Amino acid sequence: MTELVTTIIETAAIEPGATPPLPMRHLYLVDGSGFIFRAFHALPPLTRADGTPVGAVLGFSNMLLKLLGETDADAVAVIFDASRYSFRNAIYDAYKAQRPDAPPELIPQFPLVREATEAFNLPGIESDGYEADDIIATYARAAQRRGIEVTIVSSDKDLMQLVDDGIRMLDPIKNKAIGPDEVREKFGVAPDRVVDVQALAGDSVDNVPGVPGIGVKTAAELINTYGDLDQLLARAGEIKQPKRRESLIQHADLARVSRELVRLKDDVPDLPPLEALAVRPADPNRLVEFLRTQNFRTLLSRVESRNANRAAATAALAPVAAADAQATSAEGGAAAPMPAATAANYVLIQDLDVLDAWIARATAAGAFAVDTETTSLDAVTCELVGVSLSIEPGEGAYLPLAHKVEGLDLTGGAPRQIDRDTALARLKPLLEDPAVLKIGHNLKYDAVVLGRHGIQVAPADDTMLLSYVLDGHLHGHGMDELALLHLAHKTIAFADVCGTGKNQITFDLVPLDRARDYAAEDAEVTLRLHRLLRPRLLKERQVALYETTERPLAPVIAAMERAGIKVDPVELKRLSRDFGERLAVLETEIHRLAGRPFNVGSPKQLGEVLFDEMSLAGGKKGKTGAYATGAEVLEVLAAQGHALPARVLDWRQLAKLKSTYADALVEQINPATGRVHTSYALASTSTGRLSSTDPNLQNIPVRTEEGRKIRRAFIAEDGHVLMSADYSQIELRLAAHVADIPSLKDAFRQGIDIHALTASQVFGVPVEGMDPQVRRRAKAINFGIIYGISGFGLAQQLGIPQGEAQAYIAAYFERYPGIRAYMDRTKQLAREQGYVTTIFGRRCWVPGIKDSNPARRAFAERQAINAPLQGSAADIIKRAMARIPAALTEAGLSATMLLQVHDELIFEVREAEVEATAALVRRVMEGAAHISVPLVVDTGVGRDWETAH
Repeated sequence: MTELVTTIIETAAIEPGATPPLPMRHLYLVDGSGFIFRAFHALPPLTRADGTPVGAVLGFSNMLLKLLGETDADAVAVIFDASRYSFRNAIYDAYKAQRPDAPPELIPQFPLVREATEAFNLPGIESDGYEADDIIATYARAAQRRGIEVTIVSSDKDLMQLVDDGIRMLDPIKNKAIGPDEVREKFGVAPDRVVDVQALAGDSVDNVPGVPGIGVKTAAELINTYGDLDQLLARAGEIKQPKRRESLIQHADLARVSRELVRLKDDVPDLPPLEALAVRPADPNRLVEFLRTQNFRTLLSRVESRNANRAAATAALAPVAAADAQATSAEGGAAAPMPAATAANYVLIQDLDVLDAWIARATAAGAFAVDTETTSLDAVTCELVGVSLSIEPGEGAYLPLAHKVEGLDLTGGAPRQIDRDTALARLKPLLEDPAVLKIGHNLKYDAVVLGRHGIQVAPADDTMLLSYVLDGHLHGHGMDELALLHLAHKTIAFADVCGTGKNQITFDLVPLDRARDYAAEDAEVTLRLHRLLRPRLLKERQVALYETTERPLAPVIAAMERAGIKVDPVELKRLSRDFGERLAVLETEIHRLAGRPFNVGSPKQLGEVLFDEMSLAGGKKGKTGAYATGAEVLEVLAAQGHALPARVLDWRQLAKLKSTYADALVEQINPATGRVHTSYALASTSTGRLSSTDPNLQNIPVRTEEGRKIRRAFIAEDGHVLMSADYSQIELRLAAHVADIPSLKDAFRQGIDIHALTASQVFGVPVEGMDPQVRRRAKAINFGIIYGISGFGLAQQLGIPQGEAQAYIAAYFERYPGIRAYMDRTKQLAREQGYVTTIFGRRCWVPGIKDSNPARRAFAERQAINAPLQGSAADIIKRAMARIPAALTEAGLSATMLLQVHDELIFEVREAEVEATAALVRRVMEGAAHISVPLVVDTGVGRDWETAH
């Protein structure tokens, strides 16, 4: 290292008369360039209101806040790459030549990451001609010479050559320290020989050539045998393996070049001195403004809370701080560093007295987080294995109830655990205590599990639903994702404790020590998420939506899932046979139309028949070389009058009905109840709608006779009937309300046929004696408009020329200009703020509203138009569902709510209570919202679902 560089890095100017700075003790060097890529790939896509992608910026900012809050470092710097070219390209022009360009959505985030660094008042350092790793190496070695402890915040393998006495690495995603042992585990050699191993093995990512035929393992063996690269190359002729020997001799110069490429420079000139990296407090106003601009609401809340706490603590501790300063001055030494945050303290509960102590603490606290561990994701059939609890951040407990192994030795005896019935009897009063808040993540699942053991969990808060109400479809709402997003904490993966694939074990076979850490972490992280998310409800005006819609709905849905619905297996098997026979007939007809037999279920073979052999127009090949034969392609061909694609569409629909419902539903009948128990996802759609899985009962096609036959297999118990309660044209009513269309609102108030009215006003024909075909077209326009339908889409739906369809739409807007105004207003609002809202304030995010691709942007605009209507309808039926069970109980009625299919509810009702139940359900559903048009609910009853509907 040159004398000039040494002077620049190791000294700092001190003005005459100034107090010399305290000795630097700990330096953090953050690999900014490496971390932004890790944050980008670790976190879900996220955009701010103007459409700018900011997911990686959020991950980066979270990491900085976490790091600054936990470290004892008194100096921190964030190091960046100035460009993708460095002095190494002069040594080897193909260096990093194969690296792809950064993803387009990451490029605008690079400058924002630098802005984030400045907002946190941290030095962001880069140098032309050098890589970030070289700058890190320069600072690390300079600090090491001065006895300063160094932590390199990165997991980059190229930086592992720097690990040494006083220099360690920290993986910020896994929160894992990397020292000499971890380096040896990865490379097979000590850190000072990593460069030699990399020189031999090369690096395909950076296009470092290395020696052909030698990988990391072989390179480590060679270096451990010969000492270093120079000795190895000098004695290469001694190697016994012919291919290895010849490769080393032939490519010796390539190995030496590779060493220069991977060896980090530790004398980068013209860098700020170490003292310039000293931690300085951030300007709260500047940091808050940056976070607010990026729409980082949770992070902003944490910063504001931390600032408020810091201000209060500073005021309270001012006298103590003054005394400490005097003592430090008198002793001539430095104050002790603030200790870093300790790891979470997780314990096992294996004795009743310990369980009682935790119950007492939870009761006194008035709130705690709870989670269950089970043998499967099916809440209705799984076995309860254990319960975890957390009362304070940083601590948690796991209560094992049905584990089969004690420790890592799977052959050991049964573990020590409290009898399940005894433990649950102790927990029941706490879990049902109205004065104690239970906090969970997707608590509906735990409520179903515990409900099977006679425990009704209440009152409860759900962090998944809090996140969903606050951030909607901006990101997923799984606990692992939220922990990374909001806490910068990577949780223990389920695969880490249970394995994957055929080697996966159920949780009851997980040893207690591993089960404790995994399960207790779930509860503890949930508690921390709750403390971050709950306060945002008030700040972001989402309290009413959460408290009146999402929160009260969760236990209602849990009860519906436990109840299930009865299915007739005999009818399903009969349908399966019938569908099978009809599929065979269709297949024969398809083969006749094709002129030869082929596999109808093979898209590749179908494409060849349609476009190569039959020469139909419109064939497009994908990347695999096969023709696209999706439903949209076949529908266009069928609309043109081609019989074969029309028959294939029929075949596909029938095949799906057979496999997905007629066959699969028989297997999904719970043998203990004789019923099918679907699971509802509460936080999976952009508009607030529920979705149904395992099995999906919301997608049974009802516009075809075959689909309606599937519904006939859903039946009521003896002495009961199924009752359907369905909102009539709710989205059209909401469109009339939010767009404020007087003629449509009057029609709904008077009970006029809205489709006939539209046909009359748009097409100029009288309502009396109207051609049903004309009304059908008006109906298609009415429903199509609220989905932002195009002229092309309407033409396809009605089977008319596109110009004629476009004329219909133009006539509609001319008659109802308020609809056009609503659509334009809504799209503009979505562009300005990134979301639209329902009548209850739910935010429906529209991430593609500013997409540069016209097709994707048009799709987002259609989403923006429909989302307030579909979302408001979802909110209304959710509000009704939350109120119905209590209303039934109060009225002394025994009906059970079984299913929700968008705008329809299905009940199982005693035959003697049908009339009273129908009247009550209509009253509650029609009163779930008060808008400028009446809500109307149609009810029907029958022994099976199809008849009831």
